[in-house]
Amino acid sequence: MNTVTDTFGSLVFDNRVMKASLSAKVYQSLKKTIDEGASLDLSVANAVATAMKDWAVKNGATHFTHWFQPLTGITAEKHDSFISPAPDGRVIMEFSGKELIKGEPDASSFPSGGIRATFEARGYTAWDPTSYAFIKEKTLCIPTAFCSYGGEALDKKTPLLRSMEALNKQALRILRLFGDTETKRVTTSVGPEQEYFLVDREMYNKRKDLIFTGRTLFGAKPPKGQEMEDHYFGVIKPRVAAFMQDLNEELWKLGILAKTEHNEVAPAQHELAPIYSTTNIATDHNQLTMEIMQKVALKHGLVCLLHEKPFAGVNGSGKHNNWSMATDTGANLLSPGETPYENAKFLLFLCAVIKAVDDYQDLLRLSVATAGNDHRLGANEAPPAVVSIFLGEELTGILEAIESGKPYGGAKKTTITLGVDALPKFPRDTTDRNRTSPFAFTGNKFEFRMLGSSNSISCANIMLNAAVAESLKVYADRLEGAENFEKTLNSMIKKTIKDHKRILFNGNGYDDSWIAEAERRGLCNYKTTVDCMPHLADEKNVKMLTEQGVFTEKEIHSRVEIMLENYCKTVTIEANTMVDMVKRQILPAIVEYVKEVSKEANGKLAFAPAASTVYERKVVEKLSSCAEGILARTEELEGLIAGLKGYSDIEAEGCEIRDHLLPKMEELRAIADEAETLTSGKCWPFPTYGDLLFGVK
Repeated sequence: MNTVTDTFGSLVFDNRVMKASLSAKVYQSLKKTIDEGASLDLSVANAVATAMKDWAVKNGATHFTHWFQPLTGITAEKHDSFISPAPDGRVIMEFSGKELIKGEPDASSFPSGGIRATFEARGYTAWDPTSYAFIKEKTLCIPTAFCSYGGEALDKKTPLLRSMEALNKQALRILRLFGDTETKRVTTSVGPEQEYFLVDREMYNKRKDLIFTGRTLFGAKPPKGQEMEDHYFGVIKPRVAAFMQDLNEELWKLGILAKTEHNEVAPAQHELAPIYSTTNIATDHNQLTMEIMQKVALKHGLVCLLHEKPFAGVNGSGKHNNWSMATDTGANLLSPGETPYENAKFLLFLCAVIKAVDDYQDLLRLSVATAGNDHRLGANEAPPAVVSIFLGEELTGILEAIESGKPYGGAKKTTITLGVDALPKFPRDTTDRNRTSPFAFTGNKFEFRMLGSSNSISCANIMLNAAVAESLKVYADRLEGAENFEKTLNSMIKKTIKDHKRILFNGNGYDDSWIAEAERRGLCNYKTTVDCMPHLADEKNVKMLTEQGVFTEKEIHSRVEIMLENYCKTVTIEANTMVDMVKRQILPAIVEYVKEVSKEANGKLAFAPAASTVYERKVVEKLSSCAEGILARTEELEGLIAGLKGYSDIEAEGCEIRDHLLPKMEELRAIADEAETLTSGKCWPFPTYGDLLFGVK
């Protein structure tokens, strides 16, 4: 029986496999490309391609694909077999360096935001050697970047790699100023916690809203939701435990460091958390994790829901992005050490993050903006749409002391005792955790909690890396020309604290008073995708992102177009689904039940003319009124949907959807949900919230 250590990474062409299958010269050249970003020679690529093909075929692969992440938010792949014809009529298995380095998928049907015309089909995929190739379902998957014929990035990976390079460049400048001559590379690392729901597959198949949109568009509140808080960290049900076990095995084979699993707050909700990886690898792994979750769930008669708010009235699902910076020598640049007050290097990198989050809070907000996440942000389980930073008592005290010029007294060290001799005593952390904060410092990293569960983590990390790189550039420019390094450094740290303390907030982010306070501080409060997405093209953002080499101006404007178009399409599909469900399922069910109740009342009167039919008459009256209201709002909704076709400006269409279509959808839902509570369960046409949330045993 294979152990976890035996199977872990068994389907990955990782460092162990490369070292064993490549010559020392080729291996060292490839490692230099991976570790230092050196260019790759074609002869090295040919040698790697041959070894990669031999390894893949040995492990059952018959095809290869350039695996990339277009602007759809999911992954894409086109499979080609290894076979080539031989002169004697047989076939041989071949794979060249050229095939490894470059592919040419048809790019005409991927989102481009106007970068190229639809009829212009050529696009290129380029091998990303910094992310290991892997085998998935007998196909060798080669992680790649994706660009247009003109070289513009049409994917999420290329800007991510650019942002990592930008941060590396500026961080190295800072480290050199502190006398660090050993560090060759600074990388960002991420550990994305992934929340999700599991529902019974048979029930899912009866819900058109889940099938077409990923969330329930109708559904009355069940008698029990998450009020008892008994699901959080509760005993995992056998069916779910079996799913988690299979999921772990599949993830471990692909070298994905799946570590923690547990029940989340809402019924049927769960979480998986990995160990940290370099940001581009973590991004690849998270995309794979979401895909494999859905595939493994089907094998267990389940469906994995990754929508940010699949059920109204209970917690939605997020993806906490734990982000940090580290050197290739093993130093975490966000680790305070034992005496953070005296740790100037840490304080400078901390201030760089504070400055970045304040200066580019709009970019962080829009990096997590989707139609699905609009339903979640600001709800009881998610941070508000206002970006702020939680530092905790100790770091806040340190920064206040620096700003005021007073000595820092130090954090009090407290020991926790539980009053039972047999139980251990342990030191209390110097600060609590704040789950309401969008951007919280948690010891040696920041936890960005605003991401939605279906989001690619690349978008948030692109903006975070770029913004911090810009802060570090400002610092390096000043320090490199300073006559007195230490004096300039201290002055700069103090100025950053004074100029950007408005972004620091350690209180309850759920409290309405904080939103009012945030507005007084001048912080952004973009509640929806339509509110925030256009700000990507603001002058200050275009200037920073282009100067850091993360996006071209054309790429920036294309992404505004793509994200707004995605928003409009998503909500329009939801509205059309509601209309379909009302006409084909809900109204017919109401009519059928009214007919049944009326027949029952007539039967009672025929048997006993004096019998009371108060209940039946009230049910018929209420349901008839509901049916009329449902019909009227459905017709209004259809009119609004038809009116969207007249918009040529995508931002104006988004505003119409936000201001009129979504409110009308909520009105329709409210009446339909009331009708559900009045209709017999055997007549209601699809599984209820109670069925879905508590149906997995």
